[in-house]
Amino acid sequence: MEVIAWLILLAIFLAVEAATAGLTTIWFAAGALAAGAAAYFGGDIVLQFIVFFVVSVLLLLFTRPAAMRLMNQSSHATNVNSLVGKRAIVTEEIDNLHQIGKVQLQDIDWMARSMTDDIRIEKDAVVVIREVRGVTLIVEKEQ
Repeated sequence: MEVIAWLILLAIFLAVEAATAGLTTIWFAAGALAAGAAAYFGGDIVLQFIVFFVVSVLLLLFTRPAAMRLMNQSSHATNVNSLVGKRAIVTEEIDNLHQIGKVQLQDIDWMARSMTDDIRIEKDAVVVIREVRGVTLIVEKEQ
């Protein structure tokens, strides 16, 4: 009867994992499978819970980080985050102290500021976008 209970728990963990795809409950599903195996081979209930806990925690701690890295390899920056690292042309001098500056990127004018307040960037200079803050591009003069 305990084997069936562990298999039901395994099915529940797998269903939750399939619904969320967050790589969280899959480790507990493996723990339930291991505990079910312990029950099948005659282990008492205390041993089954120990096996469940140990297998789940060890898999969670040691394999989840690697699995998350593999899953996130194919993610790409989207929207404004995809602008970081691109080059743009300064269309209006950038001066943080006077709060002025614009760049043109892909036929769109953007407000721009330099990385630090003491750096002014002249019109027609080529800059590299380092970050995006709201609708303002933070840029650095290309070397």
